Amino acid sequence: MSRRNWPLYEVFVRGKRGLNHVHVGSLHAADDEMALHNARDVYTRRNEGVSIWVVRADAITASSPAEKDPFFAPAGDKVYRHPTFYVIPEDVPHL
Repeated sequence: MSRRNWPLYEVFVRGKRGLNHVHVGSLHAADDEMALHNARDVYTRRNEGVSIWVVRADAITASSPAEKDPFFAPAGDKVYRHPTFYVIPEDVPHL
């Protein structure tokens, strides 16, 4: 496989202070292992990451921003999912 044909990977990094992985960029690599090592070298050079995910871009399925209204509309009629009906005690942090 020539370098031109290497698949595209999306890179997600979880920082030392973060609770979730954040998309930081993309790269091409010959395989998953190479993508992981290259992502470490490129996106965590300053020792800021504690976890890296690499995902082949062709394996990601995403909704279209143009279809956001009809795609997310069903959630609007499930008002019980919104925390407006619950009393949250003052001594409960970060809720």
